[in-house]
Amino acid sequence: MAGSYFLTTAIDYVNSAPHLGHAYEKILADFFARHERNLERDVLFLTGVDEHGQKVQQSAQREGIEPAIFAERMGVRFQRLYASLGVDPSCFVRTTDANHKKVVREWLQRLHDRGEIIFKEHEGFYSVRQEQFLTEKEKVDGRWPEIFGEVIETRESNYYFPLEPYRERLLEFIDKNPEWIVPAFRRKELLGALAEPLADLCISRPKSRLSWGIPLPFNEDYVTYVWFDALVNYYSFASVKGELRWPPDLQIIGKDILIPHHGIYWPIMLLALGLPLPKHLLVHGFWTNSGAKISKSDSKSLVDPAPYVEKFGPDALRYFVLREMVLGQDADFSDERFETRYTGDLGKKLGNLVQRTLSMIARYRDGKIPNYDGFHLLPVDSDLRSDAVVEEYRRAVEQFAPHLALQAVWEFVARANQYVEETAPFRLAKDPAQAKRLDVVLGHLAESVRRLSVLVQAALPFTAEKIRAQLNLAPGPVRIEEARFGNSLREHVIGKPEIIFPPIEEKASA
Repeated sequence: MAGSYFLTTAIDYVNSAPHLGHAYEKILADFFARHERNLERDVLFLTGVDEHGQKVQQSAQREGIEPAIFAERMGVRFQRLYASLGVDPSCFVRTTDANHKKVVREWLQRLHDRGEIIFKEHEGFYSVRQEQFLTEKEKVDGRWPEIFGEVIETRESNYYFPLEPYRERLLEFIDKNPEWIVPAFRRKELLGALAEPLADLCISRPKSRLSWGIPLPFNEDYVTYVWFDALVNYYSFASVKGELRWPPDLQIIGKDILIPHHGIYWPIMLLALGLPLPKHLLVHGFWTNSGAKISKSDSKSLVDPAPYVEKFGPDALRYFVLREMVLGQDADFSDERFETRYTGDLGKKLGNLVQRTLSMIARYRDGKIPNYDGFHLLPVDSDLRSDAVVEEYRRAVEQFAPHLALQAVWEFVARANQYVEETAPFRLAKDPAQAKRLDVVLGHLAESVRRLSVLVQAALPFTAEKIRAQLNLAPGPVRIEEARFGNSLREHVIGKPEIIFPPIEEKASA
């Protein structure tokens, strides 16, 4: 093993059904996890659901069931969706887990024992949707932004964790670690939020108002604020066979929960407890639906991933979201864009290359890949022997840019398809004098397809396995270094060529 790697995603609130935004974040994390495994690293990948809080309690009450039953049902929906997408976490987090509750209470007790938690009365504004207290400065043009939903005035006593004593330490950490937040412009946003003194964080809710949560260890009449509870999951589940993995190498979140949750609350909690901060915080953008903002309050704007997985397969959706969203920016989903990627990139480019390569080997060489090394080579062969695509792919992934990694791979796909047109193996097959040249061409195409099965395995794991099965190779995962040009396929007998990405018309009639 080449060391270990630990990455997490945000955990999903179970008060509503999963949508494209949830799916994208988990696919993104799964892509990085698979890439690290292909570098032979021991990967710990955490994702899961946040089951506590007022919104979950209210949703359960509307259905007339206990919050635990509601959370269980919804958690299963998220878990099934991610499994259908090929998302393969090491552990699926549930904040009702007994050990998680234990760790949350231990953290709270430690902070309380050190005088870091105070009790006071607060009067002000409260966002029901975000389950957080607000101040007037969070208004925009005199109004509460839509993200806060219903805002009410409250007056109650609670426990607070003062953040201001740690603001300078956090600023110093950000200054010394300029690559902590990816992309860089999100760092500027966080620095702006830290330019002024920080308000105390309310870390409790009275049981008289909210019973569905983890009781405070020093006052059982209160439960833990859902965000304090949820953030602790990254630590409470960070063990492998009893060995703690800390800190995370990568934490992936959406831009809506950078400030204040992961950019202020979370690092200050760690600083207060003397724990190292995550090495990287990757902040991705939002998805729109045909140009319209996706909103939980508008069900028509939500994109349900399940029908696309059922109709086109998981890899079609995985490819679309990884290729379309530029690091940190928003991206748009539409049926037209999705079908264009499916038909063009997946069907006509990758799928067609695999099918016609293997079909020609079956037709012209009885299914046996000929010797393609040691013969006279032409300049046209050199591009398919180059390992530049491997370096470009790895460099893009290291820069947390899957869209650029896939762009490099599909440029290689395009070059291989162009190679077919330039070498015209279907014409070479008609001339016995060109038999050796045909061997070289078919061998280079077969090797290109094999290399692609390695290069796409993090993004398109199901497709990678289909290609390897048609090549009659052992299933993966395969080390990324195996994507370099080689000659291991000489005299290798392939399997049956099959269509990987059927045309949409065929899918509609199936």
